[in-house]
Amino acid sequence: MSGQIERIEPPHWWIGFEQQNLQLLVHGNNISKAEVELKYPGVSIQDIRQADSPNYLFLDLKIDTSAKPGELKFKFQLGKDKFSYKYELKSRKLSAKEYKGFDSSDVIYLITPDRFANANPENDIIDNLKETNPDRNDDYARHGGDIQGIIEHLDYIEQMGFTAIWSSPLLINDMPKASYHGYAITDYYQVDPRFGTLKDYKTLSQKAKDRGIKLIMDMVANHCGSEHWWMQDLPFEDWVNAQEAFENDKKLPTSNHRRTTNQDLYASEYDSSKMTEGWFVPTMPDLNQQNPFMAKYLIQNSIWWIETLQLGGIRQDTYPYPDKDFMSDWAKAIMREYPNFNIVGEEWSTNPLIAGYWQSGQNTVDGYKSHLKSSMDFPMQQTIVEALNEDESWGTGLVKIYEGLANDFYYPRPTDMMLFPDNHDMDRIFTQLHEDITKTEMALALILTMPRTPQIYYGTEILMDNSAKPGDHGLIRTDFPGGWAGDKVNVFQNKGLSDQQQDFKLFLKTLLNFRKTSNAIHHGQTKHFAPFENTYALYRQAGDEAVLLLISKNENPIEIDLDRFEELNLEAQKWAELFTSNSVELSGKLTVKPGVNLFSDKF
Repeated sequence: MSGQIERIEPPHWWIGFEQQNLQLLVHGNNISKAEVELKYPGVSIQDIRQADSPNYLFLDLKIDTSAKPGELKFKFQLGKDKFSYKYELKSRKLSAKEYKGFDSSDVIYLITPDRFANANPENDIIDNLKETNPDRNDDYARHGGDIQGIIEHLDYIEQMGFTAIWSSPLLINDMPKASYHGYAITDYYQVDPRFGTLKDYKTLSQKAKDRGIKLIMDMVANHCGSEHWWMQDLPFEDWVNAQEAFENDKKLPTSNHRRTTNQDLYASEYDSSKMTEGWFVPTMPDLNQQNPFMAKYLIQNSIWWIETLQLGGIRQDTYPYPDKDFMSDWAKAIMREYPNFNIVGEEWSTNPLIAGYWQSGQNTVDGYKSHLKSSMDFPMQQTIVEALNEDESWGTGLVKIYEGLANDFYYPRPTDMMLFPDNHDMDRIFTQLHEDITKTEMALALILTMPRTPQIYYGTEILMDNSAKPGDHGLIRTDFPGGWAGDKVNVFQNKGLSDQQQDFKLFLKTLLNFRKTSNAIHHGQTKHFAPFENTYALYRQAGDEAVLLLISKNENPIEIDLDRFEELNLEAQKWAELFTSNSVELSGKLTVKPGVNLFSDKF
């Protein structure tokens, strides 16, 4: 660094954005007293603002349309000391419209990178970091998975039929323990060296793109890790919530997790403030997005990563916990720069009214505009699990799926809702369905056929479970077999898998690769039929392509009368059953086997 400057963030920027203003955070000893000068065509300093801490300075720049890429040279004068700092202004590699976000034509593969594959054991231990004890026998220690491990298995991901990857955060978590998950970020501009380098991250993005696979980045605007570099010298007195308590070693308020205060017409200020301003956990300081410098910092950081990695989307963690007006500004700023992009927000609510509140285009009673394209569909996830586990009756079982899908009238765009069987915070779907393979197949078939954007957690393809310890996050995030040298079971090479695992993997691979080319599933119209005789029918149709899914909870094959589907004109098409490739006449009566029956007229 030059002189007394320890860091400037963002570390570089680009020309050609819709938003021409850029705010630089400058950190260094007593830097707030410095005078700053810049002479560069098309770039000007609009304002120089001090923070509460003497070690910060915020520079507001304007980069107009005449600016060219090059090296900006800031001149600082601090008392008698004079020094300069070189700052790069780059040209953009892609136009804004070329950034295409994930959508309902994709299937997203969710990976916990520490647990997926360890391709570079040399980066397992970084001596200058606080946690240096990787241990695969400890579910909460680091296991060594890394970015290179994902890169080396992109062929597997592509061949399975996935078209996007969402990785848990790969930014540095320099925390004393249990930081393998990535959600306690200690530097928003640094890749965790135990995962690899920024160059590795860029390589992952490019090699994925070469295979038609989009890269989705997991971001965290609500909190950082307690060992974040700025926690020792906070810029402002309100940089984090409950800052006075933190700085005076007092008891920290934790969030009450009452997320409905964001929509509740009757919510008290007490509950609302405790929800938004309380810390998620004591090791994750709650960022105060009402501070305008913090707000600008987070927005610019997101844009920096989109541009740096040429991302295909963002998944925003704990979406309803930050200040919701900031979240609207954040999403708006991103979608303004990247109109074809996509962001999905995590709202862990099984109430569709709450989940749908966050989707852009929603007619909210309070006039809130989220600018958020996608929300996570926890309501339908729970509905599917309950429906498959329950006995059939007038109000239980498959009728819950029928009535749950009927709620789609509420969502502005049902296909943009992200639906999943499970994720890194939930019991594995095989555990949720009591290790019943047929039910698990039905769940996956429903999720991959419904008008939704599906996400699958790594290991689902081989029926990974956490039944020994329900709810245990460490076990949920089990090592992927074959990701480590010496693993007796290797999923990538199809070695050591049981017959059940082999069969299920083939089932999912067949379904994913069929879905990859099915416009009827991607964008088709939907029609479904009320459950009858322990079966449920879902029909998707686009142009001359149609798909019919029949799931049956019967223990034995049954024969059904297809007259109830007369409006679909099934007999006019030539059909094949996906998993057998057998030609089928869908007229008169049809034998429906237990579990999944998926017919397509595409063959």
